[in-house]
Amino acid sequence: MDIREIQQLIKFVAKSGASEVKLETDDIKITIKTGGTYVPEAEVVTYTQSPVQMIQAAPAAPVSTPAAPAAAPAEDAKYVTIKSPMIGTFYRKSSPDKPNLVDVGSEIKPGSPLCVVEAMKLFNEIEAEISGKIVKVLVDDASPVEFDQPLFLVDPA
Repeated sequence: MDIREIQQLIKFVAKSGASEVKLETDDIKITIKTGGTYVPEAEVVTYTQSPVQMIQAAPAAPVSTPAAPAAAPAEDAKYVTIKSPMIGTFYRKSSPDKPNLVDVGSEIKPGSPLCVVEAMKLFNEIEAEISGKIVKVLVDDASPVEFDQPLFLVDPA
């Protein structure tokens, strides 16, 4: 089972409303727990010939969704929203000593790196699927993000 399959499993459990799911095979054991208003936590234990490795995501603080501003929704309708493909921590830089991957006004094309989302101690580079210009960054650097949460507004023109 690779990391993409694990991420898809976490997304599925988060959407399903299940409080706990356990998956166990000969070489891997995964427990995903959700509860209340907390972001799902996951524990992954991988058994190999070397010592046991454990990756455990700490429970996150309660997530509160701010009310949407009463800005002109018709104005935003012409833009494409790029959403988070996973739960994790949003970073605008690929590493602390590098510049932001994109800023407002940056031109992007399919495959362009936009940001990094850390999930379970793995840093996943999120790439653009469309061409256009970044109009707005919707998330602060180093902020927790939910699955399908809007990250950027892009003008595809």
